[in-house]
Amino acid sequence: MENKNPASAAKAAPISRKEMIKLLNEDLAREYQAIIAYIVYSQTMKGAKFQHIAGELKKHASEELDHALKIAKQIDYLNGTPVTAPKQVKLSDKAEDMLHFDLENERVTLVAYRERIRQAEAMGEFALSEVLREISVQEQEHLTDLAEALGIDNPKIE
Repeated sequence: MENKNPASAAKAAPISRKEMIKLLNEDLAREYQAIIAYIVYSQTMKGAKFQHIAGELKKHASEELDHALKIAKQIDYLNGTPVTAPKQVKLSDKAEDMLHFDLENERVTLVAYRERIRQAEAMGEFALSEVLREISVQEQEHLTDLAEALGIDNPKIE
């Protein structure tokens, strides 16, 4: 199938399985980060204004765990070993800061998964791209929940 967009054609050049494993492990470390952040933030946000979003963050933690399991399974399928350490979690005493940290992490995650989907498809790893598409749907919902809680528009994902 010919890609008519030259910019995305350059991005769609196949990468090796080894490179995909490395990139998926970075994604997995970001999922671990999200799990930890959502657990900590959901339990430390104070004030009636944040009760609803704190409850949502608990749900997000569970969904991020599911994402981590799916990514780890794909890494294993590619004959790699899943990483065990999360990316660093930012902390703050201010609920708004925590929500902004999560919003940025979700934005970065969506950018990464969109790229990973293109890479998986270029490799012919269509099952991997479908798993990443499913995860991306939930990540986009998380982004929207956070933006709504902050009273802002969804950030642009490029």
